[in-house]
Amino acid sequence: MQPVIPDKTYFKIGEVARLADIKTSVLRYWETEFPFLNPEKSSAGQRLYTRQDIEMVQQIKQLLYQEKYTIEGVRKKFSPRKTASTRQVAPADPSHDLQTILRIVRQELRAIRAVL
Repeated sequence: MQPVIPDKTYFKIGEVARLADIKTSVLRYWETEFPFLNPEKSSAGQRLYTRQDIEMVQQIKQLLYQEKYTIEGVRKKFSPRKTASTRQVAPADPSHDLQTILRIVRQELRAIRAVL
């Protein structure tokens, strides 16, 4: 059973690690492996995770540890697929369509903001 995520806007990496029951080093590693896991950073450089980020971490953990996905398998499950005319998301589970699209859009907006 997943722990209840407190009702607040941002969480530091230690809080996320405790909620997901993983080490902070694992979170940092996952950020390098999964481009869709991209927490904001404060002006001091601290990672600021949102509730959606924590839910993503919990999904990644479930896929890797319980469902025995590989890193590449998780990456493929959540990565966008380009077609000839439009960019579409290719989720493995239709119930995650909207969540996956929103995460990808959020990641792209963060990348744009970083460039500005």
